[in-house]
Amino acid sequence: MTHSATALYDIPGPVTRRRHRLYGIAATVLILAALGWLLYLLFDTDQFTAAKWSPFTYKGIQELLLRGLGNTLKAFAYAAVLSLALGAVLAVGRLSEHRPVRWLSTLLVEFFRAMPVLVMIFFIFVALKVQPLPALVAGLTLYNGSVLAEVFRTGINSVERGQREAAYALGLRKTQVTTYVLAPQAVRAMMPTIISQLVVALKDTSLGFLITYEEFLHAGKLIASNLDYDLPFIPVVMVISPIYIGMCMLLSWFANWVGGRQRRNPKTEAVGVAPAEPGTLLPGRQEPRV
Repeated sequence: MTHSATALYDIPGPVTRRRHRLYGIAATVLILAALGWLLYLLFDTDQFTAAKWSPFTYKGIQELLLRGLGNTLKAFAYAAVLSLALGAVLAVGRLSEHRPVRWLSTLLVEFFRAMPVLVMIFFIFVALKVQPLPALVAGLTLYNGSVLAEVFRTGINSVERGQREAAYALGLRKTQVTTYVLAPQAVRAMMPTIISQLVVALKDTSLGFLITYEEFLHAGKLIASNLDYDLPFIPVVMVISPIYIGMCMLLSWFANWVGGRQRRNPKTEAVGVAPAEPGTLLPGRQEPRV
C-alpha cells in the first residue's frame, strides 16, 4: 500500500482486523436470524399455501397484473417527460434576469414543492373533475417538475464561474452560454439527482389506486382483497414489490449507462468555448460596418 493511500487513515493492526471480522460475523448471524424469523412467520401464518398462490396461475389474473403494469409505465412515461419539461421551464424562469419572471417562477416552484403530491392529485381529480390518468400525471408533473427545477438551477449555478465569464467575453448570448457551455457541464452533476427524482415519480404512480386509476398497485389490491383466494395479501406483496424494485434498479442502471456514454463521448470530455480563429465572427455577433 502506497504512502498516499495511508495518509488519511491508519492501517488496522491484527487486533483491529480480528475485531472487524467478528463484527462482520455477528452482523451476518443477526441478518440470517432475522430472515429465518421472517420465514418462520410466513410459514406459520400459511402464506405459502397453494390457495393463496393459486390466483397467479390464472390467465385473467396475469392479464390484470400486466394491464396494471402497463398503466403504471404509461403514467410514469407521461409524468417523467412532462416533469423534465416543466422543470426546465421553471429553472429558466428562476435564472431569468427579468424580476417578474423570476419571482413568478420562484413562487410556483416553492408552492408545488411544499404541496403534498397526494393532495394535488385529489384536488385535480375531485375539484376539477379530471379523469384518473390525467389527474395522476398532472399531480406528479407539478410536484416533480418543481423539484427538478431546483435541480436544474443548482446544476447550472454549480458550473465554474470562469466558464460563464469566458463565454460572455467571446460574445455569446445568455441562451447560447446556457445551452452550449453550462448545461453540458452541469448534466453530469445533475444526472444522479434527476434519476433519483424520476424513481420517486415511478413509485408515486402507486397513488393512482386512490383515485381508481387501474395501475399496478390497484391490480394487486383487487387480488389481495379477494375472499375466494383467502385474502392473499402477503403473496401479492411478494410478487409486486420485486417488480417495483426491478423497475427502479433498471432506471438507475440506465442513468449509469447514460453517464458512462457521456464520459466516453469526446464531445463532452472538454466542454467549453473554443477559441475563435483570427478573422472569424463569434456566434451572435454582427459583422462590423465599414
